[in-house]
Amino acid sequence: MIDINREIQELEKGKKNVQILYLGIEESEGIQHQQMKERLKKEYRRRLRMILKSELNTRNKITAIRGLAVTVLRYSFGKIKWRIEELKQIDWKTRKMLTMYKMHHTKADIDRLYVKRNEGCRGPVQVEAAYKAEIINIAEYLNTNYKEDQFVNTVKNHKSTQPNMNSIIKSAAKIIEELNQLIGKNDVKQNEIQHTKEKLGEVLKKKWKNKVMYRQYIRNMDRQLISEEMRLKSRN
Repeated sequence: MIDINREIQELEKGKKNVQILYLGIEESEGIQHQQMKERLKKEYRRRLRMILKSELNTRNKITAIRGLAVTVLRYSFGKIKWRIEELKQIDWKTRKMLTMYKMHHTKADIDRLYVKRNEGCRGPVQVEAAYKAEIINIAEYLNTNYKEDQFVNTVKNHKSTQPNMNSIIKSAAKIIEELNQLIGKNDVKQNEIQHTKEKLGEVLKKKWKNKVMYRQYIRNMDRQLISEEMRLKSRN
């Protein structure tokens, strides 16, 4: 039987670490970041493995990964403190599993893997890119709606005073600056957060095109040796 008085005393003294589940995130005095990371990664790998084991064709497997597996991690972006290195590690393990189930080759180009399917590639979601897009979208919402909603304004002010690693607004500004440098567009203001996915896709294609060993396909397409219509028919 639970001793209510004893439980209250332990809570007051801070001896007992009580965890609650709020909107799918474990919290006690604060969010349990490390515990939630492990749970999310485990669930992501479980769903990914189930999809790859299924009898779906390649196109539908990629669609299922985007809609069922990556969304597990996407929900935590902006709430859980992810480091870019951790997300790159998740992407590496994803490619390893794709290779195990014969959907990726060990010597194939990494950047080409994530380019859209209708541009000649597989088109799965890169977790690192999904994280960057989500952070930028949250920052855009805060910067756009803070004048109309006092609660949004409170969140924006709080995030603006956080250290660089914990601040969504500062992280988004840094990501946009890096994207603009990679694309070569320095005239874009940092607060203009539009077409994020297109920018991320351009970065991948640019990296792919600059590789001597892997760039022949995309260079031939740019030279229009194969018509766009025939290429799309061959993909379907």
